[in-house]
Amino acid sequence: MSFMLNPNILVLKDGTDESQGKGQIISNINACLSVVDVIRTTLGPRGMDKLIHTEKDVTISNDGATLISLLDIVHPAAKTLVDIARSQDNEVGDGTTSVTLLAGELLKEAKTFIEEGMHSQIIIRGLRKAMTEAVNRIREISVKLHDKDEEEKRDMLKKCAITSLNSKLINSYKEFFADMVVDAVSHLDDDLNKKMIGIKKVTGGSVTDSMLVEGVAFKKTFSYAGFEQQKKQFENAKICLLNMELELKSEKENAEIRIENPEEYQAIVDAEWRIIYDKLEKIVESGAQVVLSKLPIGDLATQYFADRGLFCAGRVNIEDLKRVSAATGAQIQTTLAGSTDFLGICGKFEEIQIGDERFNMFTGCPQAKSVTLILRGGAQQFIEEAARSLNDAIMIVRRAIKAYAVVAGGGAIEMELSRHLRGYLRTISGKEQLVISSFSKALEVIPKTLADNSGMDATEIVNKLRQKHNVGEVLEGMWYGVDVLNERVGDTFEQFIWEPELVRINVLVAATEAACRILSVDETVKNPSSEQDQNEARRMAALQGKQPQMGRGMRGRGGR
Repeated sequence: MSFMLNPNILVLKDGTDESQGKGQIISNINACLSVVDVIRTTLGPRGMDKLIHTEKDVTISNDGATLISLLDIVHPAAKTLVDIARSQDNEVGDGTTSVTLLAGELLKEAKTFIEEGMHSQIIIRGLRKAMTEAVNRIREISVKLHDKDEEEKRDMLKKCAITSLNSKLINSYKEFFADMVVDAVSHLDDDLNKKMIGIKKVTGGSVTDSMLVEGVAFKKTFSYAGFEQQKKQFENAKICLLNMELELKSEKENAEIRIENPEEYQAIVDAEWRIIYDKLEKIVESGAQVVLSKLPIGDLATQYFADRGLFCAGRVNIEDLKRVSAATGAQIQTTLAGSTDFLGICGKFEEIQIGDERFNMFTGCPQAKSVTLILRGGAQQFIEEAARSLNDAIMIVRRAIKAYAVVAGGGAIEMELSRHLRGYLRTISGKEQLVISSFSKALEVIPKTLADNSGMDATEIVNKLRQKHNVGEVLEGMWYGVDVLNERVGDTFEQFIWEPELVRINVLVAATEAACRILSVDETVKNPSSEQDQNEARRMAALQGKQPQMGRGMRGRGGR
């Protein structure tokens, strides 16, 4: 018995776009390569910046994660590159351009195999096997620094920060900012919570006017009447942190009260005043001298505190409030009932002028588990890019502290992995050997791009590096990479171009997983948009002689 399928059966909605097969995989790869070409020239100390103009703002940056997120990519496969750049930024902070470049180069190599008819699953298996071997090699040859003393550890952390800042806009001040970053991370608790490092931006002044505050600093909040009468400086101040309103306001919820005579209304008003006065009296009785709240502190409370020699600030950012809590030991309160043992201690509180801004500063804190970086500069865009650069350096130093293992940068580790994988090829056979060979070739994109962006002959530089690394297992050539500043090849480890082991491992893993994910997709199904559905509904209604009902808000009466 035979069955014949009816070719007229419609399984998917009319208008659905289907693309599948080898052509679809190649189309996805081409989309990703177009994105990679945009940020390729940003890699390295001599990399170029990009200007991204959106409806709201103009951004000048060479940070891979920032650029790729601002490109507003609509291709579904190319969005994978956005995800890996963002994950690299969140996980280790640096290497966002490297991970995008490597993923693109892996896909470029795989494209040749796809065109020749190799199944994508064979390519995926080969890429993952090569990635595993490369990660093991990094762990084997990375330089461990657990046995170093404190001074040597600090020096190591500073060199990692300098390496991160080499390719940034503020590389002329890398020594200045590297010291600042290492000091900032050293003040954190054992969990190294990055949120405990506040970065504040003040336009004006020189870059070297930037400072590290060993405590908390934030811009003066919105002030009410009575604020100028408050005392602005305290020694050994007691800090009270609140998450509650201290002002008379109308009810947030709909409320209805029926009264028989005016005296009852007056009793309600008196009750509201009594409630807020009770709160204010308890705060004063607790001994607090500085009162901060996430919610507003109104005219009444501001004047009340000013009359009694207290300082107060409302609408404080919750992150700043948490940093004050970490530095002073104060506990954020949502009620004033019960014990008053919630105050923190600050060695010195003062309100000072920085540029054209007033800042509230908490220094000399006993716990000192929070710090603030105040960045200065002549242009807002410069300061914004400086903040992004310092974020990368902070993440690098945090990871270096946790790992305490480093490798050489400047493309040295990629060339060593490429050499190692070429030797590994002799131990395997079959089609996977071709894939692993292409992986080793793709790794060379990092030193090649560094050379290109520096104006050097990339082919000559890569050939010299191959020669140095092919000496064998001799350690002299293992750390040779691109010396961008002197336009030659050199031992980048001796030049202190160091990166945490975890950064390069994460680059390899994320790039490989992104390439495998894109290669595993052989069909794209695009459903018709809701707008098309609405247009079709209107068209059908018009054909049937019916007027489509207008939505609420379009009736025209009263401008609604």
